[in-house]
Amino acid sequence: MFAPFIEALRREGLPVSVTEYLTLMQAMRAGVANYDIEDFYHLARATLAKDERYLDRFDRAFAEAFKGLEPPPAAAGDDLRPDLPEEWLRKLMEKFLGAEELAKIEKLGGFDKLMDTLRQRLAEQRGRHQGGNKWIGTAGTSPFGAYGANPEGVRIGQDRSRLRRAVKVWDKREFRDLDSDMELGIRSLKLALRRLRRFAREGAATELDLPSTIRDTARNAGSLELRMVAERRNAVKVLLLLDIGGSMDDHVRESAELFSAARAEFKHLVSFYFHNCPYERLWTANRRRADNMLPTEQVLRTYGPDYKLILVGDATMSPYEITHEGGSVEHWNAESGAVWLQRLTSHFRRAAWLNPRPRQSWREDGSVGLIHEFMEGRMYPLTLSGIETMTRDLVH
Repeated sequence: MFAPFIEALRREGLPVSVTEYLTLMQAMRAGVANYDIEDFYHLARATLAKDERYLDRFDRAFAEAFKGLEPPPAAAGDDLRPDLPEEWLRKLMEKFLGAEELAKIEKLGGFDKLMDTLRQRLAEQRGRHQGGNKWIGTAGTSPFGAYGANPEGVRIGQDRSRLRRAVKVWDKREFRDLDSDMELGIRSLKLALRRLRRFAREGAATELDLPSTIRDTARNAGSLELRMVAERRNAVKVLLLLDIGGSMDDHVRESAELFSAARAEFKHLVSFYFHNCPYERLWTANRRRADNMLPTEQVLRTYGPDYKLILVGDATMSPYEITHEGGSVEHWNAESGAVWLQRLTSHFRRAAWLNPRPRQSWREDGSVGLIHEFMEGRMYPLTLSGIETMTRDLVH
């Protein structure tokens, strides 16, 4: 029954042996997964995919072998028309436009024009608006408001991002710290990061130096001479800057795994958060970031050029955030993101940017190209091979 599935796995390059197959059959006989396709998927993956590197291949083989399989029909008395939650009904009023429809809506003409028009609207508007193309409102094509559609605007009063085209966000934003205790995939990331290791003996002499002890004991006619040395530790210093919130919500897992692996690998690791692009302030905790702000200039003064700078982010933002004063989506920055990137990369001799988006998608956003240019091409995909390439470049 499962022979085509096993053949599909082997075609994808999974090393599936008779032992794994018999283990799967034994689990099926024990009733671990009966008539639920999702339960069977997790059981098969646990018994047949022995390495995280094979998970994508397993998914492709599973889809090929069981495509078209439908869940069992509902019983005659089941209610197939449940009451829709009120929140779902509210979503029906949101404005969604296709790429061609969105392209027909004209932009106001740049960042300065957008800000000037917003000031004018705030001064003139006297009531609530919905579905329009001019005033601050909801579900329209105006560049100002919530739950609408516009190629470039200011988001006001919306609970989260939808189209990710806002130049600025007028709202209090809550981000969470990355979990440093993540375990899935950590082993592979640790192996990739180990190319950055440079060992040195530092601190108190607490480790037995066996060769010196033997040599000095022999010279002392057999009288024991213990020789101790400092413990051998990884002396590499890493400054990790992590983009958080917004479009990075799609990449929290990869970022958390990298963060956890880096904390385990490097004794000298310092980490800060930023949003979209580093500006005049960084922070150490997201839940109370207003109380944990640290001037970027202070970071540059505190950590020397011997630190290796690694920025992690999808570089997806309005280009104004990089090129314009006041372009930050969250606050009015006195200097552009490009200025701060230049200061960071000039201070730290070795710097790199890890991007969790696939490399082939980098051309879709002009902001990615700008960051790539300011990093002088030192942008790498957040994959095992990308990290290995990055670590080689940071070492040499």
